[in-house]
Amino acid sequence: MKSPVPDLAPSDGEEGEDRTPLLQRAPRAETAPVCCSARYNLAFLAFFGFFVLYSLRVNLSVALVDMVDSNTTAAENRTANECSEHAAPIKVLHNQTGKKYRWDAETQGWILGSFFYGYIITQIPAGYVASRSGGKLLLGFGILGTSVFTLFTPLAADFGVGALVALRALEGLGEGVTFPAMHAMWSSWAPPLERSKLLSISYAGAQLGTVVSLPLSGIICFYMNWTYVFYLFGIVGIIWFILWIWLVSDTPETHKTISPYEKEYILSSLRNQLSSQKSVPWTPMLKSLALWAIVVAHFSYNWTFYTLLTLLPTYMKEVLRFNIQENGFLSAVPYLGCWLCMILSGQAADNLRAKWNFSTLCVRRVFSLIGTIGPAVFLVAAGFIGCDYSLAVAFLTISTTLGGFCSSGFSINHLDIAPSTLLENGKLFSALPLLSTYLVPFSSHCSPKVKYKTGLLGITVDTETEGTNK
Repeated sequence: MKSPVPDLAPSDGEEGEDRTPLLQRAPRAETAPVCCSARYNLAFLAFFGFFVLYSLRVNLSVALVDMVDSNTTAAENRTANECSEHAAPIKVLHNQTGKKYRWDAETQGWILGSFFYGYIITQIPAGYVASRSGGKLLLGFGILGTSVFTLFTPLAADFGVGALVALRALEGLGEGVTFPAMHAMWSSWAPPLERSKLLSISYAGAQLGTVVSLPLSGIICFYMNWTYVFYLFGIVGIIWFILWIWLVSDTPETHKTISPYEKEYILSSLRNQLSSQKSVPWTPMLKSLALWAIVVAHFSYNWTFYTLLTLLPTYMKEVLRFNIQENGFLSAVPYLGCWLCMILSGQAADNLRAKWNFSTLCVRRVFSLIGTIGPAVFLVAAGFIGCDYSLAVAFLTISTTLGGFCSSGFSINHLDIAPSTLLENGKLFSALPLLSTYLVPFSSHCSPKVKYKTGLLGITVDTETEGTNK
Protein backbone atom coordinates (compact mmCIF):
# COMPACT_ATOMS: atom_id res chain seq x y z
CA MET A 1 0.00 0.00 0.00
CA LYS A 2 1.31 3.41 -0.94
CA SER A 3 -0.17 6.84 -0.72
CA PRO A 4 -1.22 8.22 -4.08
CA VAL A 5 1.43 10.05 -6.06
CA PRO A 6 -0.10 11.61 -9.19
CA ASP A 7 3.15 11.72 -11.19
CA LEU A 8 4.08 8.12 -10.49
CA ALA A 9 0.96 6.24 -11.53
CA PRO A 10 2.04 2.72 -12.45
CA SER A 11 1.36 1.24 -15.79
CA ASP A 12 -1.16 -1.61 -16.04
CA GLY A 13 1.62 -4.11 -16.51
CA GLU A 14 3.31 -3.06 -13.29
CA GLU A 15 0.30 -3.84 -11.18
CA GLY A 16 1.08 -7.53 -11.06
CA GLU A 17 -0.75 -10.59 -12.23
CA ASP A 18 -3.46 -10.27 -9.61
CA ARG A 19 -4.59 -6.95 -11.03
CA THR A 20 -5.12 -7.65 -14.71
CA PRO A 21 -3.70 -11.10 -15.42
CA LEU A 22 -3.58 -10.81 -19.20
CA LEU A 23 -2.06 -7.36 -19.40
CA GLN A 24 1.37 -7.07 -20.93
CA ARG A 25 3.83 -4.34 -20.08
CA ALA A 26 2.70 -1.42 -22.18
CA PRO A 27 2.10 2.29 -21.71
CA ARG A 28 -1.32 3.16 -20.34
CA ALA A 29 -3.55 5.11 -22.72
CA GLU A 30 -4.61 8.50 -21.46
CA THR A 31 -8.10 8.34 -19.99
CA ALA A 32 -10.88 9.62 -22.24
CA PRO A 33 -13.37 12.10 -20.72
CA VAL A 34 -16.32 10.67 -18.83
CA CYS A 35 -18.91 13.33 -19.66
CA CYS A 36 -21.12 12.32 -22.61
CA SER A 37 -18.87 9.34 -23.36
CA ALA A 38 -20.26 6.32 -25.18
CA ARG A 39 -19.10 3.89 -22.48
CA TYR A 40 -20.86 5.78 -19.70
CA ASN A 41 -23.96 6.23 -21.86
CA LEU A 42 -23.97 2.45 -22.17
CA ALA A 43 -23.62 2.13 -18.41
CA PHE A 44 -26.60 4.40 -17.76
CA LEU A 45 -28.80 2.70 -20.37
CA ALA A 46 -27.85 -0.64 -18.84
CA PHE A 47 -28.67 0.86 -15.44
CA PHE A 48 -32.23 1.61 -16.55
CA GLY A 49 -32.44 -1.76 -18.27
CA PHE A 50 -31.69 -3.60 -15.04
CA PHE A 51 -34.00 -1.17 -13.24
CA VAL A 52 -36.82 -2.40 -15.48
CA LEU A 53 -35.63 -5.99 -15.20
CA TYR A 54 -35.88 -6.17 -11.42
CA SER A 55 -39.08 -4.16 -11.35
CA LEU A 56 -40.62 -6.86 -13.53
CA ARG A 57 -39.14 -9.54 -11.30
CA VAL A 58 -40.27 -8.35 -7.87
CA ASN A 59 -43.61 -6.70 -8.55
CA LEU A 60 -45.41 -10.04 -8.20
CA SER A 61 -44.03 -10.47 -4.68
CA VAL A 62 -46.05 -7.44 -3.55
CA ALA A 63 -49.00 -7.91 -5.88
CA LEU A 64 -49.45 -11.51 -4.74
CA VAL A 65 -50.11 -10.28 -1.21
CA ASP A 66 -53.12 -8.39 -2.60
CA MET A 67 -54.16 -11.05 -5.10
CA VAL A 68 -54.69 -13.75 -2.49
CA ASP A 69 -57.77 -13.89 -0.28
CA SER A 70 -56.35 -13.11 3.17
CA ASN A 71 -58.74 -15.58 4.81
CA THR A 72 -57.03 -18.44 2.97
CA THR A 73 -53.60 -17.66 4.43
CA ALA A 74 -54.95 -16.82 7.87
CA ALA A 75 -56.58 -20.24 8.14
CA GLU A 76 -53.24 -21.97 7.54
CA ASN A 77 -51.04 -19.69 9.61
CA ARG A 78 -51.37 -20.74 13.23
CA THR A 79 -48.75 -18.53 14.81
CA ALA A 80 -48.88 -15.19 12.99
CA ASN A 81 -50.84 -13.65 15.85
CA GLU A 82 -47.74 -13.78 18.02
CA CYS A 83 -46.95 -10.32 16.67
CA SER A 84 -49.68 -7.75 17.05
CA GLU A 85 -51.12 -5.88 14.10
CA HIS A 86 -48.74 -3.09 13.18
CA ALA A 87 -50.50 -0.65 10.93
CA ALA A 88 -51.08 3.08 11.09
CA PRO A 89 -54.66 4.35 10.85
CA ILE A 90 -55.77 4.39 7.22
CA LYS A 91 -57.75 7.42 6.07
CA VAL A 92 -58.22 6.23 2.49
CA LEU A 93 -59.98 2.93 2.04
CA HIS A 94 -58.08 0.14 0.34
CA ASN A 95 -59.27 -0.41 -3.23
CA GLN A 96 -60.84 -3.87 -3.40
CA THR A 97 -61.77 -4.04 -7.09
CA GLY A 98 -58.99 -6.46 -7.98
CA LYS A 99 -60.01 -10.08 -8.23
CA LYS A 100 -59.06 -12.33 -5.29
CA TYR A 101 -57.85 -15.92 -5.57
CA ARG A 102 -58.05 -18.67 -2.99
CA TRP A 103 -54.48 -19.88 -3.39
CA ASP A 104 -53.05 -21.78 -0.46
CA ALA A 105 -49.47 -21.46 0.75
CA GLU A 106 -48.14 -24.25 -1.45
CA THR A 107 -49.71 -22.73 -4.55
CA GLN A 108 -48.18 -19.36 -3.76
CA GLY A 109 -44.82 -21.08 -3.48
CA TRP A 110 -45.13 -22.56 -6.96
CA ILE A 111 -46.08 -19.16 -8.37
CA LEU A 112 -43.16 -17.34 -6.74
CA GLY A 113 -40.63 -20.08 -7.52
CA SER A 114 -41.68 -20.74 -11.12
CA PHE A 115 -39.74 -17.73 -12.40
CA PHE A 116 -36.42 -19.37 -11.52
CA TYR A 117 -37.21 -22.59 -13.36
CA GLY A 118 -37.19 -20.58 -16.57
CA TYR A 119 -34.32 -18.40 -15.42
CA ILE A 120 -31.88 -21.31 -15.14
CA ILE A 121 -32.49 -22.65 -18.64
CA THR A 122 -31.12 -19.70 -20.62
CA GLN A 123 -27.99 -18.97 -18.55
CA ILE A 124 -25.54 -21.19 -20.47
CA PRO A 125 -27.03 -20.66 -23.96
CA ALA A 126 -26.99 -16.89 -23.40
CA GLY A 127 -23.25 -16.91 -22.80
CA TYR A 128 -22.62 -18.76 -26.06
CA VAL A 129 -24.96 -16.62 -28.13
CA ALA A 130 -23.45 -13.42 -26.71
CA SER A 131 -19.94 -14.64 -27.52
CA ARG A 132 -20.92 -15.26 -31.13
CA SER A 133 -23.28 -12.41 -32.01
CA GLY A 134 -22.90 -9.86 -29.22
CA GLY A 135 -25.07 -8.97 -26.27
CA LYS A 136 -27.09 -5.99 -27.52
CA LEU A 137 -29.99 -7.83 -29.17
CA LEU A 138 -29.89 -10.66 -26.67
CA LEU A 139 -30.24 -8.33 -23.70
CA GLY A 140 -32.76 -6.11 -25.47
CA PHE A 141 -35.10 -8.89 -26.56
CA GLY A 142 -34.72 -10.61 -23.18
CA ILE A 143 -36.14 -7.59 -21.40
CA LEU A 144 -38.71 -6.96 -24.14
CA GLY A 145 -40.01 -10.53 -23.88
CA THR A 146 -40.26 -10.27 -20.10
CA SER A 147 -42.14 -6.96 -20.43
CA VAL A 148 -44.66 -8.38 -22.90
CA PHE A 149 -45.29 -11.47 -20.77
CA THR A 150 -45.79 -9.23 -17.72
CA LEU A 151 -48.65 -7.44 -19.51
CA PHE A 152 -50.46 -10.78 -19.76
CA THR A 153 -50.12 -11.65 -16.05
CA PRO A 154 -53.70 -10.67 -15.05
CA LEU A 155 -55.08 -12.72 -17.95
CA ALA A 156 -52.95 -15.72 -16.99
CA ALA A 157 -54.14 -15.48 -13.36
CA ASP A 158 -57.75 -15.70 -14.58
CA PHE A 159 -56.94 -18.81 -16.60
CA GLY A 160 -55.61 -20.54 -13.50
CA VAL A 161 -52.51 -21.36 -11.51
CA GLY A 162 -50.98 -23.47 -14.28
CA ALA A 163 -51.14 -20.63 -16.78
CA LEU A 164 -49.63 -18.16 -14.31
CA VAL A 165 -46.81 -20.54 -13.39
CA ALA A 166 -46.05 -21.12 -17.08
CA LEU A 167 -46.07 -17.38 -17.78
CA ARG A 168 -43.67 -16.65 -14.92
CA ALA A 169 -41.36 -19.40 -16.17
CA LEU A 170 -41.37 -17.74 -19.60
CA GLU A 171 -40.46 -14.43 -17.95
CA GLY A 172 -37.56 -16.24 -16.33
CA LEU A 173 -36.40 -17.44 -19.74
CA GLY A 174 -36.22 -13.84 -20.91
CA GLU A 175 -34.40 -12.54 -17.84
CA GLY A 176 -31.94 -15.43 -17.82
CA VAL A 177 -30.05 -14.03 -20.80
CA THR A 178 -29.49 -10.56 -19.38
CA PHE A 179 -26.47 -10.86 -17.08
CA PRO A 180 -24.39 -13.06 -19.44
CA ALA A 181 -25.22 -10.70 -22.32
CA MET A 182 -24.25 -7.62 -20.33
CA HIS A 183 -20.99 -9.19 -19.18
CA ALA A 184 -20.14 -10.04 -22.78
CA MET A 185 -20.70 -6.42 -23.78
CA TRP A 186 -18.55 -5.08 -20.96
CA SER A 187 -15.69 -7.32 -22.00
CA SER A 188 -15.53 -5.16 -25.15
CA TRP A 189 -16.40 -1.82 -23.57
CA ALA A 190 -14.89 -1.57 -20.07
CA PRO A 191 -11.29 -0.36 -19.71
CA PRO A 192 -9.58 -2.41 -16.96
CA LEU A 193 -9.30 0.39 -14.41
CA GLU A 194 -12.90 1.53 -14.96
CA ARG A 195 -14.52 -1.88 -14.61
CA SER A 196 -15.68 -1.45 -11.04
CA LYS A 197 -17.30 1.90 -11.79
CA LEU A 198 -18.97 0.91 -15.06
CA LEU A 199 -20.29 -2.44 -13.88
CA SER A 200 -21.42 -1.05 -10.53
CA ILE A 201 -23.37 1.69 -12.30
CA SER A 202 -25.05 -0.70 -14.73
CA TYR A 203 -25.94 -3.41 -12.20
CA ALA A 204 -27.00 -0.92 -9.52
CA GLY A 205 -30.13 -0.43 -11.61
CA ALA A 206 -31.30 -3.80 -10.33
CA GLN A 207 -31.24 -2.53 -6.76
CA LEU A 208 -32.94 0.76 -7.60
CA GLY A 209 -35.58 -1.12 -9.59
CA THR A 210 -36.31 -3.12 -6.48
CA VAL A 211 -36.36 0.04 -4.35
CA VAL A 212 -38.88 1.74 -6.61
CA SER A 213 -40.94 -1.28 -7.61
CA LEU A 214 -41.75 -2.58 -4.13
CA PRO A 215 -43.32 0.59 -2.67
CA LEU A 216 -44.82 1.67 -5.98
CA SER A 217 -46.46 -1.73 -6.36
CA GLY A 218 -47.90 -1.37 -2.86
CA ILE A 219 -49.28 2.08 -3.66
CA ILE A 220 -50.80 0.90 -6.93
CA CYS A 221 -52.42 -2.08 -5.21
CA PHE A 222 -53.81 0.16 -2.47
CA TYR A 223 -55.25 3.02 -4.51
CA MET A 224 -56.02 1.24 -7.79
CA ASN A 225 -55.77 -2.56 -7.96
CA TRP A 226 -53.07 -5.15 -8.50
CA THR A 227 -53.62 -5.54 -12.27
CA TYR A 228 -52.17 -2.08 -12.95
CA VAL A 229 -48.87 -3.16 -11.37
CA PHE A 230 -48.20 -5.41 -14.33
CA TYR A 231 -49.53 -3.01 -16.96
CA LEU A 232 -47.37 -0.09 -15.78
CA PHE A 233 -44.06 -1.94 -15.56
CA GLY A 234 -44.69 -3.84 -18.78
CA ILE A 235 -45.15 -0.60 -20.74
CA VAL A 236 -42.01 0.94 -19.20
CA GLY A 237 -40.02 -2.10 -20.35
CA ILE A 238 -41.18 -1.69 -23.94
CA ILE A 239 -40.18 2.00 -23.94
CA TRP A 240 -36.71 1.09 -22.63
CA PHE A 241 -36.28 -1.50 -25.40
CA ILE A 242 -36.84 1.15 -28.10
CA LEU A 243 -34.15 3.40 -26.59
CA TRP A 244 -31.73 0.49 -26.20
CA ILE A 245 -32.00 -0.63 -29.82
CA TRP A 246 -31.62 2.95 -31.04
CA LEU A 247 -28.65 4.08 -28.95
CA VAL A 248 -26.47 1.04 -28.16
CA SER A 249 -23.87 -0.93 -30.13
CA ASP A 250 -22.16 -4.23 -29.32
CA THR A 251 -18.63 -2.86 -29.59
CA PRO A 252 -16.87 0.53 -29.77
CA GLU A 253 -15.95 -0.19 -33.41
CA THR A 254 -19.61 -0.36 -34.45
CA HIS A 255 -20.86 2.60 -32.39
CA LYS A 256 -22.02 5.42 -34.65
CA THR A 257 -21.43 8.45 -32.42
CA ILE A 258 -18.40 7.49 -30.32
CA SER A 259 -15.48 9.90 -30.61
CA PRO A 260 -12.28 8.59 -32.25
CA TYR A 261 -10.36 9.51 -29.11
CA GLU A 262 -12.61 7.45 -26.82
CA LYS A 263 -12.64 4.54 -29.25
CA GLU A 264 -8.85 4.47 -29.32
CA TYR A 265 -8.70 4.73 -25.53
CA ILE A 266 -11.00 1.72 -25.04
CA LEU A 267 -9.41 -0.43 -27.73
CA SER A 268 -5.84 0.33 -26.67
CA SER A 269 -6.59 -0.40 -23.00
CA LEU A 270 -8.12 -3.76 -23.94
CA ARG A 271 -5.59 -4.63 -26.62
CA ASN A 272 -3.02 -5.61 -24.01
CA GLN A 273 -5.47 -8.13 -22.55
CA LEU A 274 -6.26 -10.06 -25.69
CA SER A 275 -5.76 -13.79 -25.66
CA SER A 276 -4.56 -15.69 -28.72
CA GLN A 277 -6.30 -18.87 -27.61
CA LYS A 278 -9.15 -19.80 -29.96
CA SER A 279 -10.85 -22.51 -27.91
CA VAL A 280 -12.33 -22.63 -24.43
CA PRO A 281 -9.90 -24.29 -21.98
CA TRP A 282 -12.59 -26.23 -20.13
CA THR A 283 -10.26 -28.57 -18.22
CA PRO A 284 -8.02 -25.82 -16.78
CA MET A 285 -11.15 -23.84 -15.93
CA LEU A 286 -12.64 -26.74 -14.00
CA LYS A 287 -9.37 -27.14 -12.12
CA SER A 288 -9.08 -23.44 -11.33
CA LEU A 289 -9.43 -22.62 -7.64
CA ALA A 290 -10.09 -18.99 -8.54
CA LEU A 291 -13.05 -20.00 -10.69
CA TRP A 292 -14.53 -22.22 -7.98
CA ALA A 293 -14.05 -19.45 -5.43
CA ILE A 294 -16.24 -17.23 -7.61
CA VAL A 295 -18.81 -20.03 -7.93
CA VAL A 296 -19.02 -20.54 -4.16
CA ALA A 297 -19.22 -16.81 -3.47
CA HIS A 298 -21.85 -16.31 -6.16
CA PHE A 299 -23.93 -19.19 -4.84
CA SER A 300 -23.72 -18.02 -1.23
CA TYR A 301 -24.68 -14.44 -2.00
CA ASN A 302 -27.47 -15.27 -4.45
CA TRP A 303 -29.10 -17.78 -2.11
CA THR A 304 -29.74 -15.10 0.49
CA PHE A 305 -30.40 -12.29 -1.98
CA TYR A 306 -33.05 -14.07 -4.05
CA THR A 307 -34.74 -15.65 -1.05
CA LEU A 308 -35.22 -12.23 0.55
CA LEU A 309 -36.11 -10.64 -2.79
CA THR A 310 -38.91 -13.14 -3.30
CA LEU A 311 -40.22 -13.59 0.22
CA LEU A 312 -39.59 -10.35 2.11
CA PRO A 313 -43.07 -8.91 1.37
CA THR A 314 -44.61 -12.17 2.62
CA TYR A 315 -42.53 -11.96 5.80
CA MET A 316 -43.60 -8.36 6.31
CA LYS A 317 -47.24 -9.33 5.98
CA GLU A 318 -47.48 -12.70 7.69
CA VAL A 319 -44.93 -12.27 10.50
CA LEU A 320 -44.56 -8.55 11.17
CA ARG A 321 -48.11 -7.91 9.94
CA PHE A 322 -47.67 -4.65 8.07
CA ASN A 323 -50.42 -3.52 5.70
CA ILE A 324 -49.91 -3.40 1.94
CA GLN A 325 -48.72 0.22 1.87
CA GLU A 326 -46.20 -0.19 4.68
CA ASN A 327 -45.19 -3.57 3.29
CA GLY A 328 -44.04 -2.12 -0.02
CA PHE A 329 -42.07 0.74 1.52
CA LEU A 330 -40.37 -1.28 4.24
CA SER A 331 -39.51 -4.12 1.86
CA ALA A 332 -37.75 -1.55 -0.35
CA VAL A 333 -35.60 0.05 2.36
CA PRO A 334 -32.94 -2.73 2.39
CA TYR A 335 -32.45 -2.46 -1.37
CA LEU A 336 -32.07 1.31 -1.24
CA GLY A 337 -29.09 0.76 1.04
CA CYS A 338 -27.71 -1.92 -1.30
CA TRP A 339 -28.04 0.40 -4.30
CA LEU A 340 -26.13 3.19 -2.57
CA CYS A 341 -23.48 0.72 -1.41
CA MET A 342 -22.97 -0.63 -4.93
CA ILE A 343 -22.42 2.83 -6.38
CA LEU A 344 -20.02 3.94 -3.64
CA SER A 345 -18.12 0.64 -3.48
CA GLY A 346 -17.50 0.75 -7.23
CA GLN A 347 -15.91 4.15 -6.92
CA ALA A 348 -13.90 3.05 -3.88
CA ALA A 349 -12.63 -0.13 -5.55
CA ASP A 350 -11.29 1.66 -8.61
CA ASN A 351 -9.71 4.39 -6.49
CA LEU A 352 -7.97 1.81 -4.31
CA ARG A 353 -6.50 0.17 -7.41
CA ALA A 354 -5.65 3.23 -9.52
CA LYS A 355 -4.58 5.78 -6.89
CA TRP A 356 -3.54 3.80 -3.83
CA ASN A 357 -1.82 0.90 -5.61
CA PHE A 358 -3.91 -1.82 -3.98
CA SER A 359 -3.77 -5.01 -6.02
CA THR A 360 -6.90 -6.26 -7.76
CA LEU A 361 -6.63 -9.50 -5.77
CA CYS A 362 -6.66 -7.60 -2.48
CA VAL A 363 -9.62 -5.41 -3.46
CA ARG A 364 -11.72 -8.32 -4.75
CA ARG A 365 -11.04 -10.41 -1.63
CA VAL A 366 -11.78 -7.67 0.88
CA PHE A 367 -14.95 -6.50 -0.84
CA SER A 368 -16.19 -10.08 -1.25
CA LEU A 369 -15.59 -10.84 2.43
CA ILE A 370 -17.46 -7.73 3.56
CA GLY A 371 -20.28 -8.45 1.11
CA THR A 372 -20.83 -12.03 2.27
CA ILE A 373 -19.91 -12.21 5.96
CA GLY A 374 -21.55 -8.89 6.86
CA PRO A 375 -24.99 -9.81 5.51
CA ALA A 376 -24.81 -13.26 7.13
CA VAL A 377 -24.15 -11.82 10.59
CA PHE A 378 -27.07 -9.39 10.51
CA LEU A 379 -29.43 -11.87 8.88
CA VAL A 380 -28.79 -14.36 11.68
CA ALA A 381 -29.25 -11.57 14.22
CA ALA A 382 -32.65 -10.75 12.67
CA GLY A 383 -33.87 -14.18 13.77
CA PHE A 384 -33.55 -13.30 17.44
CA ILE A 385 -35.31 -9.94 17.71
CA GLY A 386 -38.86 -11.19 18.22
CA CYS A 387 -41.53 -8.63 17.34
CA ASP A 388 -39.22 -5.63 17.52
CA TYR A 389 -40.25 -4.08 14.23
CA SER A 390 -37.57 -1.41 14.21
CA LEU A 391 -34.73 -3.86 14.79
CA ALA A 392 -36.13 -6.28 12.23
CA VAL A 393 -36.13 -3.63 9.51
CA ALA A 394 -32.74 -2.26 10.65
CA PHE A 395 -31.00 -5.66 10.62
CA LEU A 396 -32.45 -6.62 7.25
CA THR A 397 -31.43 -3.23 5.83
CA ILE A 398 -27.85 -3.49 7.11
CA SER A 399 -27.60 -7.07 5.87
CA THR A 400 -28.74 -6.24 2.34
CA THR A 401 -26.73 -3.01 2.22
CA LEU A 402 -23.45 -4.73 3.02
CA GLY A 403 -24.16 -7.18 0.20
CA GLY A 404 -23.59 -4.28 -2.19
CA PHE A 405 -19.83 -4.68 -1.67
CA CYS A 406 -20.02 -7.90 -3.70
CA SER A 407 -20.63 -5.87 -6.86
CA SER A 408 -16.94 -4.87 -6.75
CA GLY A 409 -15.84 -8.24 -5.41
CA PHE A 410 -16.59 -11.62 -6.96
CA SER A 411 -19.24 -10.13 -9.26
CA ILE A 412 -16.57 -8.41 -11.38
CA ASN A 413 -13.85 -11.00 -10.92
CA HIS A 414 -15.13 -12.84 -14.02
CA LEU A 415 -13.78 -10.01 -16.13
CA ASP A 416 -10.45 -10.07 -14.30
CA ILE A 417 -9.70 -13.72 -15.08
CA ALA A 418 -11.38 -14.28 -18.48
CA PRO A 419 -9.85 -13.15 -21.81
CA SER A 420 -11.55 -10.43 -23.81
CA THR A 421 -10.84 -11.51 -27.39
CA LEU A 422 -13.40 -14.26 -27.63
CA LEU A 423 -15.88 -12.65 -25.29
CA GLU A 424 -15.48 -15.63 -23.00
CA ASN A 425 -16.66 -13.46 -20.12
CA GLY A 426 -20.23 -14.02 -21.24
CA LYS A 427 -19.75 -17.78 -21.28
CA LEU A 428 -17.89 -17.81 -17.99
CA PHE A 429 -20.45 -15.63 -16.24
CA SER A 430 -23.36 -17.69 -17.54
CA ALA A 431 -21.97 -20.84 -15.92
CA LEU A 432 -21.23 -19.42 -12.49
CA PRO A 433 -24.69 -18.61 -11.11
CA LEU A 434 -26.24 -21.94 -12.11
CA LEU A 435 -26.05 -23.48 -8.65
CA SER A 436 -27.66 -20.50 -6.99
CA THR A 437 -30.39 -20.06 -9.59
CA TYR A 438 -31.11 -23.79 -9.54
CA LEU A 439 -31.53 -24.01 -5.78
CA VAL A 440 -33.42 -20.75 -5.25
CA PRO A 441 -36.68 -22.14 -6.71
CA PHE A 442 -36.61 -24.83 -4.04
CA SER A 443 -36.24 -22.27 -1.27
CA SER A 444 -39.08 -20.23 -2.76
CA HIS A 445 -41.23 -23.30 -3.26
CA CYS A 446 -40.63 -24.59 0.24
CA SER A 447 -41.07 -21.27 1.96
CA PRO A 448 -44.85 -21.09 1.80
CA LYS A 449 -44.93 -24.40 3.68
CA VAL A 450 -43.94 -22.16 6.48
CA LYS A 451 -44.78 -22.34 10.12
CA TYR A 452 -44.57 -18.64 10.82
CA LYS A 453 -42.92 -17.86 14.10
CA THR A 454 -41.59 -14.70 15.61
CA GLY A 455 -38.32 -13.63 13.95
CA LEU A 456 -37.03 -14.28 10.48
CA LEU A 457 -35.14 -17.43 11.48
CA GLY A 458 -38.34 -18.75 12.99
CA ILE A 459 -39.52 -19.55 9.49
CA THR A 460 -39.05 -23.29 9.14
CA VAL A 461 -39.56 -25.57 6.17
CA ASP A 462 -41.34 -28.88 6.26
CA THR A 463 -38.74 -30.53 4.03
CA GLU A 464 -39.91 -34.07 4.67
CA THR A 465 -43.42 -33.26 3.46
CA GLU A 466 -41.95 -31.40 0.52
CA GLY A 467 -40.07 -34.46 -0.56
CA THR A 468 -43.11 -36.71 -0.43
CA ASN A 469 -45.16 -34.30 -2.52
CA LYS A 470 -42.65 -34.56 -5.30
